Amino acid sequence: MNERSTPQALTGPVIRAECLGRTYSEGKLLTQVFDGLDLQVMRGETVAIVGASGAGKSTLLHLLGGLDVPTAGEVYVAGQRMSALSDGDRGRLRNKTLGFIYQFHHLLPEFTALENVMMPVLLSGQSVCSAQMRAQMLLEAVELGHRLNHKPSELSGGERQRAAVARALANSPDCVLGDEPTGNLDNRTASTVFELMLELNRAQRTSLVLVTHDRGLARCLDRVLELYQGGLRELTSAEV
Repeated sequence: MNERSTPQALTGPVIRAECLGRTYSEGKLLTQVFDGLDLQVMRGETVAIVGASGAGKSTLLHLLGGLDVPTAGEVYVAGQRMSALSDGDRGRLRNKTLGFIYQFHHLLPEFTALENVMMPVLLSGQSVCSAQMRAQMLLEAVELGHRLNHKPSELSGGERQRAAVARALANSPDCVLGDEPTGNLDNRTASTVFELMLELNRAQRTSLVLVTHDRGLARCLDRVLELYQGGLRELTSAEV
């Protein structure tokens, strides 16, 4: 693991999974992805999830973020049991508490960088003025202050991913979930985007849970967990 100190004044887990299970059925064939998986992510903590292709890393991230429903066990986000919430309440909690960054930026092509980052703030019920101020501040923080009015097609790959980072932080989430967020970038740009995420983690105490195949990136986080045979195990520094 890295040498950074454990975040101080933790107020309990931002995300907690208990005895999580997920089974998929295709005809008569049942595939069990997880069985009794437990996980806690504390406020301000950074966690890498690694594992072989097909181990279920993205599935786990979707379950933690309330984008998929487990077949067993429970996920708690900010102390609330996701299965007890209606679809609407789950969506509102997700928009308020969690940010998402994917391998592909998923920016809406018809809107500018500024408008894309404003959207989560507007969906939370804040005014256009507040959303614009927040979005501009975040885009300046990711060094895109000069690209506010550019559409995704007018941005480079690294710029689009930095805009996606800004959008993920739009509502000051407790935790950001990243699914190979630097996977489509060249090494130099990937390093820049990753360092940016760590800087924002330190500045805002936003927890990070990143799925990655990059062990070098994983070593920079507080904990590295390997998804193996349906469960999670914490890796030592020598194993990463």
